Amino acid sequence: MRAKISYLITAAVLVFYFVLVGSRGVLLIETGTPLTVTFGVAVLILPVIGLWFLWKNTQFVRKANQLAAELDAEGGLPLDELKRTPSGRVDRDSADEVFALRKAETEDAPGDWRSWFRLAVAYHDARDTPRARKAMQRAIALHDGKPVQAA
Repeated sequence: MRAKISYLITAAVLVFYFVLVGSRGVLLIETGTPLTVTFGVAVLILPVIGLWFLWKNTQFVRKANQLAAELDAEGGLPLDELKRTPSGRVDRDSADEVFALRKAETEDAPGDWRSWFRLAVAYHDARDTPRARKAMQRAIALHDGKPVQAA
């Protein structure tokens, strides 16, 4: 729940910032000189890109959470079988062992979104965020019945 609240607060602050920057861009355009109009258009592009990125990220998180809820209802969420250091951090060797199991599971069933979801969790536990995100995107695409490129 804390993560959702933090995400919502961050998103609200970003939207406020985008509105503020966008209003400055409009003011520059209203000035009417070629230089200020050019700067105004450039300034307006930044909030558009930011809002697009925020929207895509929010959609990704929403879909990943839906998959997690569906997998939880089926009793298929991966168990936390990781060893931890005294400070509570995941032990790297333990994460690598679990990752090897999840990778083999995914290779055995490459068309199953559930195995890709669990692989994404294993990548995340192994601190490989880019691959975790790609594996989750594949899980979402498979769940939604969208065509998926070969890895």
